[in-house]
Amino acid sequence: MNTATLPNSTATNYDIEIPTWLGSCLIRQGKDDSPYDLCELGTTSLMDSPESIDLICRAFQFAYCLHNGQMRQSGEPYIAHPVAVAGILRELGGDATIIAAGFLHDVVEDTEVTLEDIEGRFGAEVRHLVEGVTKLSKFNFSSKTERQAENFRRMFLAMAQDIRVILVKLADRLHNMRTLEFMTEDKRRIKALETREIFAPLANRLGIGRLKWELEDLCFKYLETDAYRSIQTLVVEKRADREDRINQALDILRHRLDGWQITPVDISGRPKHLYSIYTKMQRQSKEFHEIYDVAALRIITNTIDECYRALAVVHDAFRPIPGRFKDYIGLPKPNRYQSLHTTVIGLSGRPMEVQIRTLEMHQIAEYGIAAHWKYKESGGSTTTITTNDEKFSWLRQLLDWQNDLKDATEYLENIKDNLFDEDVYVFTPKGEVMALGRSSTPIDFAYRIHTEVGNHCAGAKVNGRLVPLDTVLKNGDIVEVMTQNSAHPSMDWLNSVVTSGAKNRIRQWYKRSHRDENLLRGREMLEKEMGKPGFEALLKSEPMKLVADRCNYPSVDDLLAGLGYGETTLNHVVNRIRELIKAQQQESLQPTLAQEVALHIANQKTTTPPPGQGQCPIVGLEGMVYRIAGCCSPLPGEGILAAVSLGGRGISVHRQGCPSLNSIPGDRLMPVSWNSQTQTGRTQSYPVSLQLEVIDRVGVLKDVLIRLSDHSINVRKAQVNTSPDKPAIIDLCLDICNHNQLSQVSCQLKQMTDVLSLRRITSTEICH
Repeated sequence: MNTATLPNSTATNYDIEIPTWLGSCLIRQGKDDSPYDLCELGTTSLMDSPESIDLICRAFQFAYCLHNGQMRQSGEPYIAHPVAVAGILRELGGDATIIAAGFLHDVVEDTEVTLEDIEGRFGAEVRHLVEGVTKLSKFNFSSKTERQAENFRRMFLAMAQDIRVILVKLADRLHNMRTLEFMTEDKRRIKALETREIFAPLANRLGIGRLKWELEDLCFKYLETDAYRSIQTLVVEKRADREDRINQALDILRHRLDGWQITPVDISGRPKHLYSIYTKMQRQSKEFHEIYDVAALRIITNTIDECYRALAVVHDAFRPIPGRFKDYIGLPKPNRYQSLHTTVIGLSGRPMEVQIRTLEMHQIAEYGIAAHWKYKESGGSTTTITTNDEKFSWLRQLLDWQNDLKDATEYLENIKDNLFDEDVYVFTPKGEVMALGRSSTPIDFAYRIHTEVGNHCAGAKVNGRLVPLDTVLKNGDIVEVMTQNSAHPSMDWLNSVVTSGAKNRIRQWYKRSHRDENLLRGREMLEKEMGKPGFEALLKSEPMKLVADRCNYPSVDDLLAGLGYGETTLNHVVNRIRELIKAQQQESLQPTLAQEVALHIANQKTTTPPPGQGQCPIVGLEGMVYRIAGCCSPLPGEGILAAVSLGGRGISVHRQGCPSLNSIPGDRLMPVSWNSQTQTGRTQSYPVSLQLEVIDRVGVLKDVLIRLSDHSINVRKAQVNTSPDKPAIIDLCLDICNHNQLSQVSCQLKQMTDVLSLRRITSTEICH
């Protein structure tokens, strides 16, 4: 392949169009004795060396060969996607390392190449960036939610070591969203929803405005298609009138600024992106014609002093609207955004928004952390941004939750909550600024300072006055927290705090303070599920330690405590045991005794039932009189055993591991299974008893029953027991069709904020 003969815009040697910047790199790769024309290359100072050009070219050629023959759903060669991702990273000012990672970001997922191969060819930095965005496609997970959560955990860990990881991921997601039309409607909605809930807020957190706006508009296009087209049409129809008004205002401001001897770098008008117009219409319950500020004027100056002088010019030329001025220069947003925002009455009597900022502020507003490379002022060579800066406190908090939140659904919900804007600014008594979520309270503030400050919070002062702990904080409040060694969190605090960090810390304190009873409960649950034989040996075995690690717990006891608290599910733990023991047995010809015991238990859970015979719900009991045991209430989909009762009471069907079976001789037990053929389309239900530990507040039972009603679950019985200073206990008896439905119901209930734990109980426990 003679890359030196490539033209600047297209490459006849490749079956895709080569962008000019890449074509220039490929040409230069063959001319080591020629000077590098940076204007022709269109690169930054971080790409001006032969080594950088060589790295970019080798990465492209390697990716091209690996993806050769692969096609996208659009019908174009797959390599077009890595080329587009690398181009976006280049526009953000990325160096050769991150651009090379853009070319290679999919090769580990889609080809036989390993991360070790990447490191050997391109270095450790490129390998780390590629690893950070590689999905866990080769691992088994019990649900899509668990897989998604684990992918995000890995990505945030990689971001903590090198923030550039998220830039590669954002560039990848942006190009996928640009070509989303070629996917099925269901996949479009899933991808767009994830982008709007995770990746657009991430871009905003990092201050990359140009990515955030485009991602939001693309999500809007696919999630609210009709509204998108309607607003798009209205914006186009009103363009001529809007541009005329903007031009008149610009002429006035240019003349006034000249009179004040202010020479702006740029002064222009810009339309707001469609999604921001839509959200304003929804938030204010207005129609499009009632939204006047669909465009904004922007004045870019040379210095901060000129920003404030330009503000005076604007307010002199147009009448300002009271309460619509924000100084983000003196008080920047957490993502480093700085600008003066004011809204004035324009020539037509309509409100008009004006933004004033310096050129450096504008670059940061557009490129965020990427401005570190694209508009680098110093001559240093460091290109890595660390997360020690206060602006990355949100990322450090997400990393703290890696160990605190084991449930995949709860982890994803906390990510979504934490990524949205923080828009309440309060001060410590020493004058330090603290950014909190809207409607935050002094408890949120205390936990934001430190976990122990929150755990021992006994009172608070706001602006020098004692206030209740559920007081909603406002911008500019000076907050002082009073602590006592004897003070501890109250479960009632969960009703007043709004930040995810505070909620998680309160729940963590409760779990630690009740660890012993949670540990005992978890042991009992796992023993009942898997049976007593070999159970103690299993808990002490090396495979069980690996199961705990796979479930993100440091020890087996921590895993059992999490199980007892409801932080992880019984089904999740059993699946992990089954997967790990089977994998280890395949690797070893002589498994240990503990492995054999555990494997025997795991195999009992996965025995395939024989084909159904007749219409009897239970295979092996055709024509016999039997009853479903009330002590354990087995459900279709669960392992079962039949026990012959004495005294003419017939046969009772129990769940495998039911304590009642321990007293029955083996010669009176017979293996049976659910008939899968009779379960299809059946509506027969079985009683199941659940016990919920909830926050004791008015209306909590009503909320639980509404959640069950929303999922068409019949409630036979509901009872609440309360005691002072302790969570309330709700006992439920539900009509459930099968084990899958029970798992879904349990998951829905555990997602409720007020539910602290949930477990299935037996009739023996109810009597006690």
